[in-house]
Amino acid sequence: MRKYIPFAFKNSLRNKRRTILTIASISVSLFLLGMLIAVYHAFYFRAAPPEQALRLVMRNRVSLTFSIPEYYEPKIRQISGVKEIVSRSWFGGLYIDNRPEHFFPRFGTDPERIFKVYPEMKIDPEQLKAFQSERTAAAIGKTLAEKQGLKLGQKITLKGDIYPVDLELTIRAIFGGTADSSDNVMYFHRKYVEESLPQARKGQVGTFAILAESAEAVPRIAREADEMFRNSDRQTKTDSERAFQLSFVAMLGNVKVFLLSICGAVVFTILLVSANTMAMSVRERIKEIGVLRTLGFTTDKVLAMIIAEAVIIAMLGGLLGCLMAFALVQLMGSAFQVMFGTLRMPPVVLLISLGVAFAIGLLSSVVPAYNASRVPITDALRHVG
Repeated sequence: MRKYIPFAFKNSLRNKRRTILTIASISVSLFLLGMLIAVYHAFYFRAAPPEQALRLVMRNRVSLTFSIPEYYEPKIRQISGVKEIVSRSWFGGLYIDNRPEHFFPRFGTDPERIFKVYPEMKIDPEQLKAFQSERTAAAIGKTLAEKQGLKLGQKITLKGDIYPVDLELTIRAIFGGTADSSDNVMYFHRKYVEESLPQARKGQVGTFAILAESAEAVPRIAREADEMFRNSDRQTKTDSERAFQLSFVAMLGNVKVFLLSICGAVVFTILLVSANTMAMSVRERIKEIGVLRTLGFTTDKVLAMIIAEAVIIAMLGGLLGCLMAFALVQLMGSAFQVMFGTLRMPPVVLLISLGVAFAIGLLSSVVPAYNASRVPITDALRHVG
């Protein structure tokens, strides 16, 4: 059968314009499909780093916009299995201007504990010491430093909006992350912010990041922590860090169904386009198929060559679409670092996309190829069109 594959490939080039347009339409569709599957994989199937499996995030049960008291911390430490805990408060504010390129996450935190709870963030010991010892010091991720052109010792100003205070900070540490953790973030002393706040707003934090001693203890710690504050005026909701991240996606609606629906629509549409193209191609070659059968080609061989032609076209389009998706993912991957790690195109996504391309070529050609191969030789030779 292999010797007929070149023949099928040459047949696909008889109408070059139609073949090129078909390949282009399939490649664009598979490009979109590959991007959607990559995003879906990043949201729901990306392998979390080992450290993330040990972390929980506690927030106000009502909403992230409401704070929780700082005095919850020593009570949480008493829960069996809690190894470390650190508070983080979203500062917001304005850096330079409100353009998107100048926006990045910035948190007030405890400099003594933040790198214990997040050990995957690697920092030089001397820089860590400088960050911890200076009230107005800031630590930033390497990715953020490169994006904003920030360097050690540089002074920056954050204009407050959520908090009525402007921060004058000096960059004393630059830490690195991993492919699955974000270093596009800034940390500074939370106590520095509180110094300028009215008494009523002091002693409040946004979230607590809790490091467990083992992954098995995470569900129990979450239950016990929420039960501890169930009767307080600031009830809490504690989730694993992964679940906390996905809660942001859930705010947009049922993203899982939305992505799968679009993927299904893309596949169905390109299947119809490919089926129509193959039907036109086969209809034009019925007389040629009759000639092949008079030369001794069996019905099965004719059927296989027509299907092979469709699969070749679909796979070429799928391969081109996957390459386009892979290139774009490489360019925009860091945009997902804030929450979901770097957006990547893992092998499984490429295999799924190419598998869909193969299925499109196969399914779109089976019916027209079968019908054409069953046309009686005399009728095929008299066919005009």
